[in-house]
Amino acid sequence: MIEEVVVVLSGRGATSIWLDGGKKQTFEWQKGSVFSPPINSWRQHFNGSPSEPARLLAISNAPVVFNLYHSKDFVFNNPYVFAERFSGEADYFSGKGKAVARTIWRSNFVPDIDSFGLQDYSHRGAGGSGIWLDMADNFTKSHIAQFPVSTYKTAHRHGPGSHVLILTGRGFSLMWEEGKPIEKFDWGPGSLMVPPDMWWHQHFNTGTEPARYFAVHYGFWRVVG
Repeated sequence: MIEEVVVVLSGRGATSIWLDGGKKQTFEWQKGSVFSPPINSWRQHFNGSPSEPARLLAISNAPVVFNLYHSKDFVFNNPYVFAERFSGEADYFSGKGKAVARTIWRSNFVPDIDSFGLQDYSHRGAGGSGIWLDMADNFTKSHIAQFPVSTYKTAHRHGPGSHVLILTGRGFSLMWEEGKPIEKFDWGPGSLMVPPDMWWHQHFNTGTEPARYFAVHYGFWRVVG
């Protein structure tokens, strides 16, 4: 019952996905891969290295789901199959995708968000680029954004639960609640930020290379078709 976005932080391996009574679909991943297991499907992760650990970051809408239903048994032991989202398709995690708008890419598996091609997104800051990912027919969405050295993203605010993972670059973010003092947070590769509900925040690149981040958030928009 829970939507989930998984980011591979380090290592390499594979994941098997299946429904009760269905055939397992197995795909390989590496550092920078992103995938979204279909809702209410079984999944098992395998570390493909004999000597190095694999680290996965999973971001989900679990808080929203538990607040809605108040039942652990309903959430984790519900046999309902969302066949319209996933019914065992062999190419579901092939990495193939399609553009459904200029800045929206639909795919259930992205091999490498560190090198994924981005589109112009300069209205959020000079020289900025980005792409929005529509995965597994979820309401939980994500996007990749990048901005040049010595630039910043325009200040903005939104609801709670947005997770921002820094992929490359160094800088800082300013965050503040309306009418309250501004707070500064330094970041670098691997940093993870979650701006509080409706706090203003603004990101600044003070490093020597473009800053790229990956953000996951619940229910921002919905693509039909």
